[in-house]
Amino acid sequence: MTPSRIALYQGPAGVPSSTSDSLAALDAAARRAAAAGARLLLTNELFLTGYALGAAVADRAETADGPGARAVARIAAEHGLAVAYGYPERDADDPATLYNALQLVAPDGARLANYRKTHLFGAYETAHFRPGTEPVVQADFAGLRLGLLICYDVEFPETVRAHALAGTELLLAPTALMRPYEIVPQSVIPVRAWESQLYIAYANRCGDEGEYSFAGLSCLAAPDGTVRARAGHGEDLITADVDPALLKASRAENTYLSDRRPELYTSLV
Repeated sequence: MTPSRIALYQGPAGVPSSTSDSLAALDAAARRAAAAGARLLLTNELFLTGYALGAAVADRAETADGPGARAVARIAAEHGLAVAYGYPERDADDPATLYNALQLVAPDGARLANYRKTHLFGAYETAHFRPGTEPVVQADFAGLRLGLLICYDVEFPETVRAHALAGTELLLAPTALMRPYEIVPQSVIPVRAWESQLYIAYANRCGDEGEYSFAGLSCLAAPDGTVRARAGHGEDLITADVDPALLKASRAENTYLSDRRPELYTSLV
């Protein structure tokens, strides 16, 4: 199997004044990503609306098939690449319920997967979102098994290992990581990729939003523990290849998954 190039968009900085501004930034990023040969573009957590909205997040939330989703589908189809984007999801059956969500759209605009963040971080998220209940959401694309998590989720080794055991090869993790937690993209994400033997695409926000200062440092971490691409602290678009051959070789050399003894770990659950 040949490598698949992916792009991670770290930006734009600050809270967008409208969803239309976010979509314009996405269109520009998708154009650049496609020109660089990327087959998939990952944006950051709550990309469509911005993160630091407070109670106003309810005004910008929409259902998984809402106008923002339809606009993203058109952008994906126009540029011929898959798009994974963060947004506040309004439950179609219970409009008062909101989720911090990630949606994956195919190059033809079809929805491939939708994931709701299971581990909420801090007072803002716990006040306005309900945690999701499905820990492993996957989709097949470009010969790869993709998995979806959001930000704080990936900091738990259990969630990443669950994906590895379910066959995930590339884990998509949009995030809104603040300073001073730079240790997460710098150290934790490469370690997660190494210990669970998969690729992790970690796309962060950047700049300041209200009380939050986002750290940037988006990256693609490989199963051999290396970082194949790294963004700086400001707006950036990075690309790197996900190589199934490297993943296969790494899993053959690093036998963490096959050497597990689950019968000894029952106390963990």
